[in-house]
This record gives sequence, C-alpha cells and structure tokens, in this order.
Amino acid sequence: MSTTLFQPISENKITEHIYKTGIPGLFFLENKVCDDERGFFREVGHTPELNAVLDFEFEIKQINHARSYKKVVRGMHAEYWNKLITVTQGTIYSAFVDIRPDSETFGKVEYIQLGENGLKGAIFISKGIANSVCVVDDPVDYLYFVDALYKDRDVTKDKEFSLFDPDVKIEWPVPKEQMVISERDQNAPSLRTLFPDRFGR
Repeated sequence: MSTTLFQPISENKITEHIYKTGIPGLFFLENKVCDDERGFFREVGHTPELNAVLDFEFEIKQINHARSYKKVVRGMHAEYWNKLITVTQGTIYSAFVDIRPDSETFGKVEYIQLGENGLKGAIFISKGIANSVCVVDDPVDYLYFVDALYKDRDVTKDKEFSLFDPDVKIEWPVPKEQMVISERDQNAPSLRTLFPDRFGR
C-alpha cells in the first residue's frame, strides 16, 4: 500500500499548534508532550486557539470514550456535530472524506495515522467530513469531544457511506476479508447513492 499519510509540515502550520490539511475544516492539533521516568503529561488542545481558526465557536457538550481491538474498522460516518478526537492508547489509521455537497473538495480523502506509532496530537473534524477508525495497534482507546448531546442531535442529518465505496477508493492497511466491521457499516450505501447530483445520472 502506497498511501500518503498527512504530515504536519511548516507550510501548513496556521497557529502555534494547529495545522491545516487538504480538506477545509479538518485540522491537526500538535501536542506538546512532557515525559520522564514517572510517565508523561500532554495538552490535547486549546479551545481558544482552535476557535480562532474556525468560523464558529466550538463548545464541548459531551465527551465519549470508545475502545477497539485489532483489525476493527469503523466508518465512514459523518454525524451532525463537530468533534475533536484523540487516541490515548494504541494506534489508528483514519481516512477522512469531504462529503459536503457544496464543497470544492467533495470526495477528497485525507489519511492520518494517530497514536503511539503515529502522530501525537488531536484532530478536529467539522460537520460534513466523514471519518473512520482502523485499528493498527491494539487496544485503541479513542476519545472524542463533541458540540452536541447525543440524545439531542438531529440524527436525520447524520450521513454514512461504504468503507469500500467504488468512487472514493479508500486504501486500507487491513485486507477486507480480515476486517471486523459492524452490520451497519457493512450495509452502508455508496456516496453516489447519497449525492447523485454530484456524480451525474
């Protein structure tokens, strides 16, 4: 697999800790880690710094924690909320896809590896960007901070599409037949089904 993984290079740095990616509204937040013989301390993110680069205020209303094991793959999901994610244990490979129908980067894929054997930091994902989690090193503990309560969000605006969409052609580090995938994700529609006007008839 020859996937190009995102790297936080100087020309993409927009604040002290934040880097833009190839998808507008998808940002990498670099973490400062202080470690010694006792362990380590890291700052996951500064919301004032993040809000300064957004065109809205990101207000955290719910914090979620998920654990996943080797070869588990979750996605492609675009819930109707903005979220900040980080990995506290293990390593994930994530594909992000812009599925905002009016976006100039509709259908664009960005790949990021995050965690112990990846980038050390957090990722901010704006509404309309689909994301995924593919476990590389397990167990993975994955935290996500969202700006809506799960029980209150408008689920009719949530979107999901196939991990194996033939138009998007996402590259995965785990063979399809070895993946551990939920029934929901196995049966997700194609992006073309969701947004036929973006593909023509």
